[in-house]
Amino acid sequence: MTGMNSNANQQRYFQLNRSSWWKVKKHLLYAPLWSKRHNREFKLSSAVNMGTLPSRWHALLLIVYLSMNVAYTLVLDYSRENQYSVVAELRGRSGVLAVCNMIALVILAGRNNPLIGWLQISFDTYNLLHRWMGRIVVLESLVHTSCWAYVQHADTGFSGVWDKLMHDPFCSYGMVGTAAFVFILLTSPSPVRHAFYETFLNVHIILAAVAIAGVWIHCDIPDLPQKPYIRAVAFLWVADRVFRLVRLAWCNYSTKGWTTASIEAMPGDACRVTMHLPKKLHVKPGSHAYLRFEKLNFWESHPFSIAWVAHRPLLPDELPSNEKKLLLERQTTDISFVIHAQTGLTRRLFDAAKLESPRALKLKAAFEGPYAGHHSLDSYGHAVLFAGSSGITHQIPYVQHLIQGFNDGTIATKKVLLVWIIRDVEHLEWVRPWMDEILRMQGRRDILTIKLFVTKPKNPKEIHSPSATVQMLPGRPNINLLLQSEVREQIGAMCVTVCGPGALQDSIREAVREVQEDGVVDFIEESFTW
Repeated sequence: MTGMNSNANQQRYFQLNRSSWWKVKKHLLYAPLWSKRHNREFKLSSAVNMGTLPSRWHALLLIVYLSMNVAYTLVLDYSRENQYSVVAELRGRSGVLAVCNMIALVILAGRNNPLIGWLQISFDTYNLLHRWMGRIVVLESLVHTSCWAYVQHADTGFSGVWDKLMHDPFCSYGMVGTAAFVFILLTSPSPVRHAFYETFLNVHIILAAVAIAGVWIHCDIPDLPQKPYIRAVAFLWVADRVFRLVRLAWCNYSTKGWTTASIEAMPGDACRVTMHLPKKLHVKPGSHAYLRFEKLNFWESHPFSIAWVAHRPLLPDELPSNEKKLLLERQTTDISFVIHAQTGLTRRLFDAAKLESPRALKLKAAFEGPYAGHHSLDSYGHAVLFAGSSGITHQIPYVQHLIQGFNDGTIATKKVLLVWIIRDVEHLEWVRPWMDEILRMQGRRDILTIKLFVTKPKNPKEIHSPSATVQMLPGRPNINLLLQSEVREQIGAMCVTVCGPGALQDSIREAVREVQEDGVVDFIEESFTW
């Protein structure tokens, strides 16, 4: 609030570091695990993706949590003469911890996780924690089952173990839960997830339901004290899916009909998708949504960044003016995306749109969202937005919002730099209608500078700068020099955001860390790693 009506000199107070917090950001919060690599994926080939490394902060959290689980499981009284009693206690502890961790496991996986908004932590971070929490649950389940089998074998031999598994429901359903967890682990490595995402997701959901049901019955038969925990797990898992269905119905259905999608094939293996919702929907900058398309595996949903939002009033020409005024409040919303064709659904979508080109492909579709949108840049005097390829879709809503807020005097931002890195000039077509609208906005020249870097232009003569505030340059940007230049002209606190390929995100993260000592520079990255 203090910075809204202040000029650049008045915001200088917020520009300078007033504590040693910058050291924490540089060496822990923004630091990769080792030197530079964090979101750049390890690939054995174009088809074999080995995933990414956690950040230093994420690694610390995971190590602490894993250490706590190891300590709670293994710190036992090993001096007892009866070794089977020690193993029995280990069985009990590992089982209790597995069920307790399932609560966090389900919460971290939920799209409707309220902690995302409350703690301002991205779904990407929660997804990372979910994957590691799942590995912990599987290991504890295996320890629990192995300890039971060890004691049972000592008492009755292999025949007794087999007899229990076949004829004792308590043991049978416990084994069902453990087996489901093990199959989840075997089908979840990064190469499998990336190569067969749709199959992985469907199998994952089915096995999760089997695991929860197996553990529920396992705890219910002897009325174990852990029964309330597994009930909570089941409730949270079902509730998230119910909320998704409710959100789907609320967003896409009205008396005027169901959501439809217009899909246009664009240069560079991309398509521009506009979802025509039958009602008005408020969307914050930085949001994403899950999309489904009729005739393209409607049960599958994929997340995409929201690029543009337009509201259309329902004003039939034949209505008198007084009724038109009342109907101004009744609007529908068009929400647009740019989807780069990769494999699976995105490739099928692009191929279908290309067959209809130059006309737009019309399909019934479903919009689930918006999600995220919890990062606000309104309090920063200076915003630097980086985008690589289709990552521009994440940044355009922020640019529009910041210019409008600057004109209205409702934000502190006085300077915005948008840096977009593309392969060829033809990729400008992806966002041309929205960018044209931004360039026509009042006050745009007073706050916004755009720098377009074209790395592999087909025709170098196409590279020219229309004006001082819209510059088109060949090659790749020197991110360190560019950011250092912005810091020298910094207005108030600065925020640097990025959405794009992992290598670009890592380079910008490194550059932000280098300028931490020079002033208040925060860093936000948007990525969908899974």
